[in-house]
Amino acid sequence: MKVLMFGWEFPPHISGGLGTACYGLTRAMAQQDLEIIFIVPRTWGDEETELMDVVGANHVPVSVRKYIFNEEAVSSETNIQYVEIDSNIIPYVTTEEYYNIINKRSSSSKQLQKYYQTEQSDTIDFEGGYGTNLIKEVADYAYVAREIAQKFEFDIIHSHDWLTYDAGIAAKEVSKKPLVIHVHATEFDRSGMHVNQVVYDIERRGMHGADAVITVSNLTRSTVIKHYGIDESKITTVYNGVDNVQLSTPREFVKNTDDKIVTFLGRITFQKGPEYFIEAAAKVLQRKKNVKFVMAGSGDMLEKMMWRASELGISENFYFTGFLRGDDVIHMLSISDVYVMPSVSEPFGISPLEAMRSNVPVIISKQSGVSEILKHAIKIDFWDVDSMADAIYGIVSYQGLDSMFKTFVKSEVDSIKWDSAAIKVKQIYQETLSKA
Repeated sequence: MKVLMFGWEFPPHISGGLGTACYGLTRAMAQQDLEIIFIVPRTWGDEETELMDVVGANHVPVSVRKYIFNEEAVSSETNIQYVEIDSNIIPYVTTEEYYNIINKRSSSSKQLQKYYQTEQSDTIDFEGGYGTNLIKEVADYAYVAREIAQKFEFDIIHSHDWLTYDAGIAAKEVSKKPLVIHVHATEFDRSGMHVNQVVYDIERRGMHGADAVITVSNLTRSTVIKHYGIDESKITTVYNGVDNVQLSTPREFVKNTDDKIVTFLGRITFQKGPEYFIEAAAKVLQRKKNVKFVMAGSGDMLEKMMWRASELGISENFYFTGFLRGDDVIHMLSISDVYVMPSVSEPFGISPLEAMRSNVPVIISKQSGVSEILKHAIKIDFWDVDSMADAIYGIVSYQGLDSMFKTFVKSEVDSIKWDSAAIKVKQIYQETLSKA
């Protein structure tokens, strides 16, 4: 079975859990006799492509219309390129007709006169990240997806998260092949009830346009039913797995302190609950001084968290590392004594599994999908700072409690494999194709 799969990031170029999940799942799927063509907005040339074809949309030529302007009307200070893309997709008004204008910089007030136009094939450049042009790139990606769907042979389409839903729909319209979308998170997870309407509309359009919907937890499944109006018979929960974390260069890390280390590792945003971690840290440090707290990650709340740590007077025991990836993540987990994930709304949460792989006791919020499957983890409400502080204090203070968790966490996480997820996804493909 051939799968045309749309993602947004792929190792080693990842910004969070989405890229990690796609990589783990696709590697396991390749072992299930599934041939995967994995599409991303941009490839860099160093992607791991041993088990699948990884194709960058930035290398796929599409039909464009270019306009050249009258030289007399253009001053030497003017730099204009005008590219028009034919598309059936309606542009979002907030992006100022981004389908029509790729780049326009002008300091001239003169009226420009169109000189002539050319019809030709060209590629569209993608940043491939999460920058200010994100909505524009999502739409451009969908446009290129139509061309991709005509170039490749495949049996089914699989789109990961809202960034690729429009691409999946476009490919379905061209190929008439069934579409499966994978909900790794929703706008309600990222923004609470203050949703971005443009993103919500894309999510809803993808869910209603899909032939089958995969959610990463029952928590997410409930959100999809409640807030997007999707028939529950169309939705299947497939839990994520975790890879066996290995260093690119095997070595042992040395913990250069006798203090206990408590780690938060994730995006420093509303969804991840970093402020609750800091408040809990302050409470622990009132009772026990030989504890170091680490907030590893980046995000829009980073500066605010730095100021809050200073206000609480805990800066000497609190460290901000910035975004970590690869071996740095393994290093951080290997010297940690406790891992805390206080997420306000976490569809799943792979990082606690990675911590457990490193034999680290974990504390997770009850508002996370991974709490549905973990038995040997302390579960607290994200807002219950006192319970979080008590749990941290207990693990770092009592050897028996620490040893008990270390005895069970490794064996438990070893049973949570991507292979199981891949088998279930293949079954969803087969059921969806049988109905097509």
